Amino acid sequence: GAIGASDSSGKSIRLADGNLAGYSVVIGLRMDLDLYANVRPVKLYDGVWTPLKGKGPEHVNMTIVRENTEGLYAPTRGILSRGGIPEIAVDSRVITRKGSERVIRYAFDIAKKGKGAPADSIKRVTCVDKSNLLAGCQLFRGVFDEVGALYPKIERDYAYVDAWTQWIIRKPEYYNVVVAPNEFGDIITDLGAAIQGGLGVAPAANIGNGHGVFEPVHGSAPKYAGTNTANPIAAILAMGMMLDWLGVEHKDRRILNAGKIVTNSVAAVLREGKIRTQDLCVGEWSHITPSSTETVATTIIHAIKNME
Repeated sequence: GAIGASDSSGKSIRLADGNLAGYSVVIGLRMDLDLYANVRPVKLYDGVWTPLKGKGPEHVNMTIVRENTEGLYAPTRGILSRGGIPEIAVDSRVITRKGSERVIRYAFDIAKKGKGAPADSIKRVTCVDKSNLLAGCQLFRGVFDEVGALYPKIERDYAYVDAWTQWIIRKPEYYNVVVAPNEFGDIITDLGAAIQGGLGVAPAANIGNGHGVFEPVHGSAPKYAGTNTANPIAAILAMGMMLDWLGVEHKDRRILNAGKIVTNSVAAVLREGKIRTQDLCVGEWSHITPSSTETVATTIIHAIKNME
């Protein structure tokens, strides 16, 4: 689940080292377990509003794979102070061949197993970077081509990150699997969450060799604590992703089936359009009275039991 903390005024707590409360847990798990692939499905469900005019569930269904242990978020940084006043801050961006190769290979494996892009059913992996300016991205793209050559049936596609932010809005149906360095992936996945209906329906997986951590994309949202209004769907879908991963990892069809039941149950409740938290009461569903967190969760649990 999401991790974080706030003070009595509702502001996020920042620790003495400058990091937000919860940082050591979130980043610590990624680093200590070597969870190199952050996997975020961007899927628009029936019954969920999208800000994209003229687009529907048939247009928005991609997976973004973000490198999860290197780049700007690796702990290679520092602040130089003079007379107790911070003067210079340095964040070093480190991209390695090993880190790039394994996450890119993971992205191609996802494309290999999937059905292709919504627009044309072509299995395609898009490399999103800034290789026209940054040396690390030049290495990343070079490795992308090397790995991609091992998958001749999968189309290779390229985009600079600034340009891609407009293309995902204009033609989301073109994209199948997207892979990006850490910090760029962090940014574009939140854009992906926006077009699928918001952070409340966006799950994520952090995957390594033999280890996985699953979470909603959103933060802990302490301002909603105790209000019974937060959307539980992202956390429930993250559980579905966990079951999918466990089923594959252990070659257990029962677990795989359980993952499908969770995802299909969420889809069924959203499709019906009657039960939803306040963040989903927009667009053609703006007239619906918002349901509580408990009501949404209970409704999905009942749907799961009925599908078993």
